[in-house]
Amino acid sequence: MSDITRIDQNARRSRASVFGDLVFLAGQVADTKTADITQQTKEALAKVDDMLARAGTDKSRLLSVQVWLKSMDDFDAMNAVYDAWVVPGDAPTRACGKVELADPAFRIEVIAIAARR
Repeated sequence: MSDITRIDQNARRSRASVFGDLVFLAGQVADTKTADITQQTKEALAKVDDMLARAGTDKSRLLSVQVWLKSMDDFDAMNAVYDAWVVPGDAPTRACGKVELADPAFRIEVIAIAARR
């Protein structure tokens, strides 16, 4: 018997795992690979919202967020979207860095951990 719930699982990964009152999200990326950083950030954060809802929580319960960017030239534009998305007074810890993403069309990937209660 497992006390871990896995959401949207395949042979390689789960998009979210729930253990106790913690929700761990896999990296969320945009659907529109040709979009600019503003649109890709909006799409990735919308997926975070969706996965959190599927796990029984929301962004007000975020504990930690990692933002991976293809280029730090996108930092300010990403932050404009992120700052409007995050719940005022409930900002999680956050790290942001430049990484080589698995698909070069992606400009951003967002990973998060949240509480459920």
